[in-house]
Amino acid sequence: MTRLPEPLTLTGAHGTGSVLSYGAHAMSWTPEGGEPVLWVSSRASTETGRAIRGGVPVCFPWFGPGRTGDMTPAHGFARITGWRLEEEGEDADGNAFASFALAPEDVPEELRESFPHEFAAQLRMSVGSALRLKLTVTNTGQETFDYEEALHTYLSVGDVTRVRVRGLDGVSFHNKVTKEQRTQVGDLEITGETDAVFAHRGEVRVSDPALGRTLVISKEGSDSTVVWNPWEDKAVGMSDFADHEWREMLCVEAGNVMGSPVRLAAGESHTIAQQIEVEDLSGDDAAGA
Repeated sequence: MTRLPEPLTLTGAHGTGSVLSYGAHAMSWTPEGGEPVLWVSSRASTETGRAIRGGVPVCFPWFGPGRTGDMTPAHGFARITGWRLEEEGEDADGNAFASFALAPEDVPEELRESFPHEFAAQLRMSVGSALRLKLTVTNTGQETFDYEEALHTYLSVGDVTRVRVRGLDGVSFHNKVTKEQRTQVGDLEITGETDAVFAHRGEVRVSDPALGRTLVISKEGSDSTVVWNPWEDKAVGMSDFADHEWREMLCVEAGNVMGSPVRLAAGESHTIAQQIEVEDLSGDDAAGA
């Protein structure tokens, strides 16, 4: 293992961020005049070959242990592989951006054994008044393949026990903790270990009274919304997670996982995108919190 490379700093007209070529991993985003939105553990790995606990890991070409339940490494090889910086600059709106590319030849052979397909992946990160992440995968081979994906976003929150996630009312979800299929009723509150995959395409709002803000998360090309927090007992057993840090974070992830993989025929492409904006806690969000 070697030390992680230095992150690339992105400075837009209305916000700043940073991203690593290792995993094309977004590490930070802070809108102008605001507080950091992405969370990174104080015990996150600083070496290659291991996943980084925090920011936005790119899960590809499978999620968790995959649909067969035995795929390794967990969440695929994209987050523990070096990507190539293709382009960086500033768009017409003053947002700073960087694009990274990944192809089979970039992935160590031993990591590709479970996904022997030809592909080209591109991750674009843009920062300003919003954080925008876009992952495009193209089938560059001759055979159709399926894959899972997720933008595994770790959000910084003031106190997860006071957070409400709005926008999931009436949505069917798989509770990975209890192995049950259920339907969400009302706002989602985090009251214990949470690992849920919602069959959901819409916007969610994370109301955070401790920080006095609402994180508005919208997405495209995604049939799954994943919500995760390890809670106290599980956090204690994780070497890259300080015991108290479960209160300070919540994962809300755009994905296509479990029963909603992406299928690409030869020459086809698919894009999943996620945008995060910050609003003051007010109106319905304040009332609900």
